[in-house]
Parts: sequence; structure tokens; C-alpha cells
Amino acid sequence: MPSLSDLKETALYVDDVDVAVRFYCDVLGLAVLIQDQRFCALDVNGRHVLLLFLRGASCETTTLPGGTIPPHDGSGPIHAGFAIEDADFPAWESLLAKNGVAVLSHVNWPRGGRSLYFRDPDGHLLELLTPGVWVTY
Repeated sequence: MPSLSDLKETALYVDDVDVAVRFYCDVLGLAVLIQDQRFCALDVNGRHVLLLFLRGASCETTTLPGGTIPPHDGSGPIHAGFAIEDADFPAWESLLAKNGVAVLSHVNWPRGGRSLYFRDPDGHLLELLTPGVWVTY
């Protein structure tokens, strides 16, 4: 069987793309790769892409010059985790507080990693996690 080499895209569905983009850029430091009325693609450290889709705007096939993208959509709070360095954990806590983002919980994992959880403007549960949370990270 061929193997996968990485996970490159994660999609979240949002009520207002501009509000979501401001949060992810201003609070988490992500950069816009491309944006239109339907979605925004954000760069995550030059290695991954976070896609923010306007909820309900991708329920029809999207036709591009190179092909088509089948319909997709989502509802309800989704979860996404972002890797951080352990030494940066306190700085992230301070940055979230400075931006009025409430930390919902902290977890110290058995393998030595740590996580902190908070929500974005659409209620998605976001996690910042350090090495040691998973066997693979």
C-alpha cells in the first residue's frame, strides 16, 4: 500500500470569513495565501494550510480552470491543534490573554507534552500543543 507523507490541509467552516481571518492572523500570526468571498487559505509555518470556508458557500461543485472541487460543508464546533515549542508556552498564554482570548483548560499529558485549549470566534476548539503529547509528536 502506498503511504501518506503528511496532512497538508485542515478546513474549518466559519460564519464570517473576514472576522475569522483577522483572528487567525492577528492572534495566531498566520498569513493569508489566497482569499475570496467563499474562503481563505492561511499559511501555517510554511508547512500546512488552514482553510476557512464560509459556512454553506461550498455546497455546490466549485469549477476551476484546472478541474472541479466536489461540494463540502460542516457545522458545529470542530477541533484543530497547532504545534508549539514548549519554551513558548508562557508566551502563548500571555498573547492569548492580551487579545482577550480565554484559555478554557490546560492539560499535562503522560508523555510530557502540554496543551492549552481556547475557542475561535466561531466556537471551534483550538489547541496549542507541545512535543510529547503524542508518540508521533
